[in-house]
Amino acid sequence: MDKKLKVGVLGATGMVGQRFITLLENHPWYEVTAVAASPRSAGKTYEEAVGGRWKMTTPMPEAVKQLRVLDVNEVERVAAGVDFVFSAVDMSKDEIRAIEEAYAKTETPVVSNNSAHRWTPDVPMVIPEINPEHFAVIPFQKKRLGTERGFIAVKPNCSIQSYTPVLTAWMDFEPCEVVATTYQAISGAGKTFRDWPEMEGNVIPFISGEEEKSEQEPLRIWGKVENGVIVKASEPVITCQCIRIPVLNGHTAAVFVRFRKKPSKDELIERLNSFSGLPQKLGLPSAPKQFIRYMEEDNRPQITLDVDYENGMGISVGRLREDTVYDYKFVGLSHNTLRGAAGGGVLCAELLTAQGYIQAK
Repeated sequence: MDKKLKVGVLGATGMVGQRFITLLENHPWYEVTAVAASPRSAGKTYEEAVGGRWKMTTPMPEAVKQLRVLDVNEVERVAAGVDFVFSAVDMSKDEIRAIEEAYAKTETPVVSNNSAHRWTPDVPMVIPEINPEHFAVIPFQKKRLGTERGFIAVKPNCSIQSYTPVLTAWMDFEPCEVVATTYQAISGAGKTFRDWPEMEGNVIPFISGEEEKSEQEPLRIWGKVENGVIVKASEPVITCQCIRIPVLNGHTAAVFVRFRKKPSKDELIERLNSFSGLPQKLGLPSAPKQFIRYMEEDNRPQITLDVDYENGMGISVGRLREDTVYDYKFVGLSHNTLRGAAGGGVLCAELLTAQGYIQAK
């Protein structure tokens, strides 16, 4: 790419916004030229607006420290200085739907980390290795919005990343019933232990809205594009429990699966290790070289050892074995703020750029 695309980050002062900022530092295709947040942050430098709330383990990039924070509600002003935006705003779902459509209608593509548009029928919700064909609904969305280049694309919930890619690799064997329990890091709530000290040594067996997302969003990922909208799949049937645990990063899933065509363990492992998608074929900047790896050790994957596999963009799987009730069970691990949030958003944007959906204005 001869010239980097200009990027804005909406909700730039929050945890996911900060993660976008760090991932875009020295990105070969993109340059952050606008940061936007709530009116209370507007007018301050990014460094001043964040203040002592920098949640990343790496330092704030020098290139953004002196950028003036814009009011995210001044849509035309923010959009004027960028080619596209990443959205990580903290608003109600109705407000998010409205503001993301407002940005799209300024002919500014929106790649969103938010859940508000995940079930909008003509908005693609994409894990780039799994369902890039869902980008085919974008022309239909543009027609609805009355735009030529503006649209919204979203990434799915962080909780499904540790098992949905695994089940996708096994689709030839027709998984039909799935029981999953996810053990989710506190950064999934936008928190660190400094913000949430009562999580130390604690487990909370409830995360609002998470179980419905964990059960339903994979079905949309596996759905088909029909008549300009995405129609979700009907199987496998998934039931899920979501539990908050005292770790900073990394969502672990313990999963039981029943197949219509029961495979051998070796067949399942081979499918995991060989699974690859369009990001790998295209060599996208943020794509892991190996998307899914199987680990033979009985005590892996572990968060402390494995959450940063492939710079946090890969999926680690272990403990695959036959079950006495279901056919097989396994444990999966993904990085919730990298693959599951901002990193997944950046990879979506890279694929949209490679396919010509995102271009310089």
